[in-house]
Amino acid sequence: MALGKRRKGEDDSQIDLTPMLDVVFIMLIFFIVTASFVNETGLNVDRPPTSDQPPPDSANTNIVFRVSESNEIMLEGRRIDIRSVRANVERLHAAKPEAKVVISSHPKAKTEVFVIISDQAREAGVYDISLSTD
Repeated sequence: MALGKRRKGEDDSQIDLTPMLDVVFIMLIFFIVTASFVNETGLNVDRPPTSDQPPPDSANTNIVFRVSESNEIMLEGRRIDIRSVRANVERLHAAKPEAKVVISSHPKAKTEVFVIISDQAREAGVYDISLSTD
């Protein structure tokens, strides 16, 4: 064979990309369909309707934690550390066994603080826990 002449089959040596594109489109459809079924989990809070009447005086019968906007925890007018919540709940629950835990939280306070207080109260033996907002 001469150097200038080519064989007939060498001109048509190209890679067919159609199967690769089919696979890519199938993967794209799969990810779009599965992404629509992903549910984000969160903490659902059913808020009661608001009223103009003041709530009944529960300071004498309940253990009331107040959480400020800056996530500071107040109990009976004094600031407490988040690590001492369980000990305080145990002490107050021993004095008032019928007491419930009420967490009065600022709307901009972190949910993490509510969860920690409620977990500590459950560990102290109080399972009736309520959340209220200021």
